[in-house]
Amino acid sequence: MTIRTTLLALGAVLTLSACNKDDHTIVEQGPVDPMANELAAAPKVELPPSIAASKTYRCDGNKVVEIDWTERNGKPAGANYRVGADTVASTVTMAPAEGTGPYTGPDGSSITGTKDASSVTVTVPGQSAITCRA
Repeated sequence: MTIRTTLLALGAVLTLSACNKDDHTIVEQGPVDPMANELAAAPKVELPPSIAASKTYRCDGNKVVEIDWTERNGKPAGANYRVGADTVASTVTMAPAEGTGPYTGPDGSSITGTKDASSVTVTVPGQSAITCRA
């Protein structure tokens, strides 16, 4: 019993002697950020538009078009579309003045219609326009 008490006391003394007795300085602001000025001067980051609706359309010539209609701040921003299963998705954006024309893409593609319309007209570069129904 005496050995057990002695070992317990010795363990407590060793544990307490391991404590660091140095002074600690707590800084409220934390370390200085070397890029703080650059980050403050950086332009605001604009997130991509969110998907408002995803629809699949059946078109003339038995084609299928998948369109993801996008919005930014509750207003139409454009669409990402794919004609058929084996094609790469393309992007079209809203006309500069909302409601003045179709969504157009940099490659010459366009979509006339809205996410709420029952039919849209899709024009792909090098092909004639096709009418599609939801």
